[in-house]
Amino acid sequence: MTTFSSRMTAFLIAGRIWLLTSLVLGLGWLLYSLFFETYSSAWIGPVAGLCALAGSLPVLVVLAVVIPRIETHDWPQDKKIQRLVLTAFICTLPYGFICGGFFTSSFRNDNHWLEYPLYSLAASAILFACSSVAMLLAGNSITRFFSSYHHNHSFTQINQQMDTEQLPYAMPAEKAHSKTFTKGLITGALILLMMIPTLFVINLVTERQKRQEEVVKEVSSKWASEQTIAGPYLYIPYTASEMDDNKKIRTVSKHLLLLPDNLDITGTITPEIRPRSIYKVLLYKSSLKNNGNFTIRIPKDINIASLQLADAKICFGISDFKGIEEKIAVNFKAINYELSPGLPASEIDVTGLSAPVSLTTADIGSSINFNMQLKIKGSEQLHVVPLSGNSTVALSSTWPTPSFDGNNLPGERNVDEHGFTAKWVINKANLPFGTVLRGAAFDKNSFAFGVSMLQPADQYAKTMRSVKYAILFIGLTFSLFFIVELMQKKPLHPVQYVLVGLALVIFYTLLLSFSEFILFDQAYAIASAATIMLITLYAKSHFESWKTASLFGGVLCGLYGFIFILIRLEDTALLVGSIGLFLVLAIVMYASRKINWYNATINKNNIASA
Repeated sequence: MTTFSSRMTAFLIAGRIWLLTSLVLGLGWLLYSLFFETYSSAWIGPVAGLCALAGSLPVLVVLAVVIPRIETHDWPQDKKIQRLVLTAFICTLPYGFICGGFFTSSFRNDNHWLEYPLYSLAASAILFACSSVAMLLAGNSITRFFSSYHHNHSFTQINQQMDTEQLPYAMPAEKAHSKTFTKGLITGALILLMMIPTLFVINLVTERQKRQEEVVKEVSSKWASEQTIAGPYLYIPYTASEMDDNKKIRTVSKHLLLLPDNLDITGTITPEIRPRSIYKVLLYKSSLKNNGNFTIRIPKDINIASLQLADAKICFGISDFKGIEEKIAVNFKAINYELSPGLPASEIDVTGLSAPVSLTTADIGSSINFNMQLKIKGSEQLHVVPLSGNSTVALSSTWPTPSFDGNNLPGERNVDEHGFTAKWVINKANLPFGTVLRGAAFDKNSFAFGVSMLQPADQYAKTMRSVKYAILFIGLTFSLFFIVELMQKKPLHPVQYVLVGLALVIFYTLLLSFSEFILFDQAYAIASAATIMLITLYAKSHFESWKTASLFGGVLCGLYGFIFILIRLEDTALLVGSIGLFLVLAIVMYASRKINWYNATINKNNIASA
């Protein structure tokens, strides 16, 4: 049983570990902020240390209870230290999951549940690293407390005598098992520790992706932004009598918006790629032809005499005036009208063009044809608002990777390596409004549809997806090194594990940097080949066997190939990934089935005689 002084000493050791862990965490955050020049967040370091001090009080209680219990066992000193390290590691897991949930909820996106395990493991690794540093700083006190020479010396002599006379194999087996257990624990901790650099890689990928988006926006703002066209439509003002609050009749001005009965839009989109720095920005020019007809219908409750037909205008909505390459004119009643900036009403659009047109009472009830040609440039998107009773839109381009989006998908489409063609057909039954609008504003973007002309800059998304499999890369590679070193009895130093882990992490930076200049598939091949060659040669130099080195090279080739397939897949990525991981686990279990994890060489003759 432990004495009061022993319990007090254990409590002081637990308090020292608890205090030093929080201090190391706060100091580490402060140094990180200063090193990466994020001075605005440097104040978080001391605050994080204080919060960790308060939040980890349950860990202080656990250590104060566990340390005396470990000391009472008749274990070797190194085994007691192992139990203390294991306890500290287990204590970091719930805090890691809490921190992982905090980070993923703060930066919520579509990959929330994929990033949560990664952030949780990284947070656990950081906390465990801080506690490991704290235990190293308190190493002398821990070693003296767990020293078993004074109170276990006689027991050790008796145990050694029994082992010599009866079980000569037991003590070596226990020592070997303790050594294997320690090495396995260290390897597991290193796997988690190497997840920390992957967070920096994720931040780097995000930073480069944002930089690419900024370049695209900069170039697009000088060329023309996304374009959404609406029209043409007619604006007809009229007067009406209303009763005000004082019950007096007053005359007010109102207006009608008449939409075409039929609208036929055909056009071609010509892509243009403009280089800017290391990035390529996709822009486009379009040539559109609008044809259709109006039927001038006036609601029955409006007096025809109140119509101000002399002030009627034909209007056309456009998102960005910079995209107009040539003057826009509309042929209406066999007369060409040149459109000028400005709209008389804002129910449909706030930016657009208009021109006065000649209308008479004789035109009421009749059909008026129109046609117009547009040359518009823009970037990323070209959308059309179907402002007519019946609309037909046909677009074509030489761009082979379009994205059809908006409120409607094309009824007919054809996409191949030579480009695409698409056709939309909208009728009156598809729209919640008629061809006569009276002061009813609506969101035109909710009805718009078209095509997105986006540069396939998915190298960042693919790189990010590959980083999410970092735990698989590092875990399987470290496990393979661990198994091989047990079988060949050529142990690796933890520093060697860290070097191999850094090589696996640098793979992602190579992949990111190469993919900005060449195709992603080519960048993946170069980065993976360089990483596989480096680790294979390193394994050859340590194990001094080309056979063993070839084993590492083959396993890494299969692993990188498997991840590449998952990155390329979309709908079946989860299914293929789950089956692949199951097969990988089965292969690992089969390959390690004959490993003597306890390293115990049992003499059967001695057992029989006993």
